[in-house]
Amino acid sequence: MNANDLNTALYEKMAAEQDKYRDWLKSQPPEEILHHTYEYTVREDIVMAMEELELTDAQAQALLDSPTPLADVYRYFEKLETGYMDVIRDSIENRADDVCKVLEEQRSVPLYLHSATYASQHGEMAQYNRSYQANFDCKEAIEHAISAHYANNRLDTESAVKTVLEKFGAERVQFILANTIQHKDSDGRVSRDNKAWSKTIPMPEDSGISRHCAYLVVDGVNPGLTDLFTRQVRKMFQEPEKGSVLQKLKQEPPAHKPALSKKQEPER
Repeated sequence: MNANDLNTALYEKMAAEQDKYRDWLKSQPPEEILHHTYEYTVREDIVMAMEELELTDAQAQALLDSPTPLADVYRYFEKLETGYMDVIRDSIENRADDVCKVLEEQRSVPLYLHSATYASQHGEMAQYNRSYQANFDCKEAIEHAISAHYANNRLDTESAVKTVLEKFGAERVQFILANTIQHKDSDGRVSRDNKAWSKTIPMPEDSGISRHCAYLVVDGVNPGLTDLFTRQVRKMFQEPEKGSVLQKLKQEPPAHKPALSKKQEPER
């Protein structure tokens, strides 16, 4: 038997061993299957590597002589000091860094308030498209936040608003909400004060075009919940009309008592 035949025979023996192991594993209760998941995966990788690996005659024959060459290789692998956990830790950190970078880039996209026609005429379609995509992502984030924080007929507005503001910033969030409410002017589930507020937010010249309906908060969200979400956003950024007495006291400089004249000085 030549080297190629030996390698083929070893691969087939390992594959048959894995098939037998798989059949045994499938007959076990779920807890036992989970316990052996890592082993099964590594054994699969060993068989896959053996399909392409070219061992010498002596190496292939040495493994063939064992009744369980696949299990032998796996036990040897188990004892090795690998950088597996280092790779896992690096993957976690790198993924977190990537997400942070994406979020920062997302927040830094300027809100483009000109029409698509204007952008085309002035060579600013790239800015227009980036802003458009950020608007769409923001509206989806609002819909998801409302859905995720609504339970038992109650919307946790503070938590819902916070998650979206952290990703997109106040200007874009307010723009998306105002755009949505302006398109719901006849909807009685949206309060009058929110409707009035929405009209104070500048909109692109072509905001009436159906293209801009793509970032209306509508997907599975009750307008009443959008109204509550908007009220919380306004509450967080609205200047108080009258500060509390305590706030005024903190802002006013401390009053200085007039110096006592010599006649008024207390006797010692």
